[in-house]
Amino acid sequence: MTDHLIVDHQDGITTLTMNRPKVMNALSLDMRHAMFDAFDEIENDPKVRCVLLRGAGGNFMAGGDVKSFAEEHAPKPPAERQAYFERRVHSLHPMMMQMQRMNKPMLASIEGAAAGAGMSFMMACDLAIAASNSIYRFSYSAIGASPDGSGSYNLPRIAGTRRALELALLGDKIDAETAYRYNLVNFLAAPEDIEAETNKLATRLANGPTVSYGRIKELMYGSHANSFESQLAMEARNFGICAATEDWVEGVTAFASKRVPEFKGK
Repeated sequence: MTDHLIVDHQDGITTLTMNRPKVMNALSLDMRHAMFDAFDEIENDPKVRCVLLRGAGGNFMAGGDVKSFAEEHAPKPPAERQAYFERRVHSLHPMMMQMQRMNKPMLASIEGAAAGAGMSFMMACDLAIAASNSIYRFSYSAIGASPDGSGSYNLPRIAGTRRALELALLGDKIDAETAYRYNLVNFLAAPEDIEAETNKLATRLANGPTVSYGRIKELMYGSHANSFESQLAMEARNFGICAATEDWVEGVTAFASKRVPEFKGK
């Protein structure tokens, strides 16, 4: 495992810390490969009940490693650049699909800057909590590029097409309050409280009904492509799956007994 990504397992929470603080955690090839390995390990691990994605050194992620783009790829012929970056962007796709189908909640915790691919990764998580002094820039157009990492799929669905075009075409910085107003983040916390509030939310998710969370994710993400009839069929199937779990029995029993349920994630 590269030191570009730190993986920590504790109390049902797997924390993935993007660890290139000197370059604001810009996405390197080593980091990408490490994330692939980590997701493969945790996707079907029943001990993992919540995945937390964060950055080291006070920033989330400043996008791709643009300095390496300039030094290594800009001098190359156009056809070679086109072929290389098309392959490189394609190589991200299995990971983005894996994040969406992950049968447990994924939480992004944002400090400092989330730019370019950093915003794409943030939006690919199910929920986001952010420090109130964090900043955001969907900055692809600033380098003459277009979005990757599922950003062009998620941004219009989260913020609406008009806002998505504003953020993508202009590439301007926005503050945390604006990001919250645009639905890019779910919760804001004071900078000094972001770690504690993140841990509180991650712990709540890790102690929840994990199978239920996975079925909820499938329903919400699947609704974008499903017909009404298909969505209703999926609702019936997923409710049945949930009803077969120990957590469902605990949930309905606790509700009837007017006590707080103690879910086990199975």
